[in-house]
Amino acid sequence: MSKDYLIPKDWAGKLSRLSIATKSKLRGQHKGSHRSQRFGASLDFSDFREYTPGDDVRQIDWNVYARTDKYFIKRFLDEQEMRVHILLDSSKSMGEKVKWNFARQLAASLGILVLQRDDRLTFSMVSNEKVPLFRRKGATYRKAFAQVITDLNPPSMADSFAKNAISFLPKDSTVLFLITDCLEDIEHLRTLIQKLPRFAGDIRLLQIVTNDELTPSFSGDMQLEDVETAQQLNISMSSRVIDSYNEERKLHQLALEKLCSKFGIKLIQVNADEGISHVLFHQLLRANWVQ
Repeated sequence: MSKDYLIPKDWAGKLSRLSIATKSKLRGQHKGSHRSQRFGASLDFSDFREYTPGDDVRQIDWNVYARTDKYFIKRFLDEQEMRVHILLDSSKSMGEKVKWNFARQLAASLGILVLQRDDRLTFSMVSNEKVPLFRRKGATYRKAFAQVITDLNPPSMADSFAKNAISFLPKDSTVLFLITDCLEDIEHLRTLIQKLPRFAGDIRLLQIVTNDELTPSFSGDMQLEDVETAQQLNISMSSRVIDSYNEERKLHQLALEKLCSKFGIKLIQVNADEGISHVLFHQLLRANWVQ
């Protein structure tokens, strides 16, 4: 896919009816488009309470005073911004063309959802390169963010995503998205996952897979190479070997799901071959990750 067409020109319009859904406490102190449980100065009326010295006299409801001969003030729901961070895996296992294009489309789409709601977005990529942290707020930055994602270089990091991810995370996010294939040692993933709750109240792991990973169609004698370690293995792809691979993959997936459940991490496995529209408008919508 050409860089120029990573994000279709009409994509922002298609996303305009969606937003990030969360029940996590909003942590931003700046005005946004989400109702907070705090009370403030928005136009959304909540209720009345009796006036006490120090309250703003402009909030006194004189109609209520005329009926009750008591001073009551109006309370309004405050509006707070959502702080969303997107962390992208750029280890070599993410480098397959379909997977990498899909991962970037997913990151760009989630970022557009955040920015178009006047919320604060930060983005970082776990990489050997020095990719500047993207930190912006507001719909005017949607194109700029899409361009940042489009211009990312192909994955080249030979090290583990899970072992390096923490150093790329800001603190105090409302929602944290991790976009990765989770193709690494389960103990490395355990170390990462158990630390994530300190960084956000709502953590979501998007595990990217492909059809070839789910149902390998290889056959005959071949030499396989680990793209991250460069280790090579000569193997004859028989049905027994494929069955063994499928069993190992299922055990790895089960262990990952248990880890996420234990530490309150939301997990969705998304198939790059099914396309970005299916994931956003079906999977994430059904899971109430977007609304």
